[in-house]
Amino acid sequence: MAHQSPCTPPALPVTDLDWRRLVPLVGKANAALARYDGMLQALPNPAVLLSPITANEAVLSSRIEGTQATLEEVLQQDAGIEQAKSRHADIEEISNYRAAMRDAEQALAHRPLSLSLIKGVHQRLMQGVRGSDKTPGEFRIDQNWIGRHGSPMKAARFVPPNPMALPQALDVWANYLASEDEDPVLQVAVAHAQFEILHPFKDGNGRIGRMLIPLLLFQRKTLSRPMFYLSEYLESHRDQYYDGLLAITDNSNWQGWVEFFLEAIVLQADANLAKTRQILDLYDTLKQRFIESTHSQFAVPALDAFFERPILNATDFSRLAGIENRMTANGILSHIKQDKLIIRLRESSGRTPAVFALPDLINIAEGRKVIG
Repeated sequence: MAHQSPCTPPALPVTDLDWRRLVPLVGKANAALARYDGMLQALPNPAVLLSPITANEAVLSSRIEGTQATLEEVLQQDAGIEQAKSRHADIEEISNYRAAMRDAEQALAHRPLSLSLIKGVHQRLMQGVRGSDKTPGEFRIDQNWIGRHGSPMKAARFVPPNPMALPQALDVWANYLASEDEDPVLQVAVAHAQFEILHPFKDGNGRIGRMLIPLLLFQRKTLSRPMFYLSEYLESHRDQYYDGLLAITDNSNWQGWVEFFLEAIVLQADANLAKTRQILDLYDTLKQRFIESTHSQFAVPALDAFFERPILNATDFSRLAGIENRMTANGILSHIKQDKLIIRLRESSGRTPAVFALPDLINIAEGRKVIG
């Protein structure tokens, strides 16, 4: 259904929900998140061990908005292997997403989620990329709409609220975000949808809205770290995702949206848990093999370097592993390559360092064999 005029922001909190149907789903979602967070808390260094799937979340959330770059391309660009020019803008957007998420996690350590915090995250997300001319970090004062590129508002699929109604609607939303009256999984389902309906920025609303999911679950202490990745499910169910959001403003169908979102949390939490277990198992296996291969005090730091950056050049390897002696670093790389624990993607040439990859870790993050 096409909207030719701005929608009216739905009232919060949502009151017309069928709790008989929702209570079992809420219970399943909380149980799935608890299982995943239990594994998260057991990880010796989640920021390092989950770095590849954190990067993949940025890839997938950005892909929902139309980028095409893959995780492997992003990691290769990070390591200094130049990618096709057609991918540069995509990779920059993905890099910004990762940086914005890091900024948000650091900010939440000493202040709650708020409109000002979200504006700061948005400014970082849009810095120097497509949309950087659309007032990054500022809520819109113009009417926007969603439809085919270049189409007029009368042909739009969805028209967010009038900018005159936006400040009050955002205040209501922010108050809802700060409340602790509802179960966290229900609150995040509603808060994410309402943010997308308000579409408060000129660009980047989808990505900011998806960042809010782990951030709010972390703020409500459902997660010990804001490291829950839902974009894989939303990207693979993109039509249901968009249709569910539209049904709220078209038909006041909050029930269908909440059921879809809670089911997404259950399935994605279990998928994240399985992937995290695979990563931890790989780490434990490789830890022993790196020690046996290198007989070095730097064996574990070397492994950690590859988990933090699964594709990296020799210079970055030395820095991340804390190895100041170049011959020592090159010796370790030579041993673990000879034992087929890593592969070389690029030979060194003059001042250009060699680039290496840890294929098993990249393949786990992608969920399929893409390298090696």
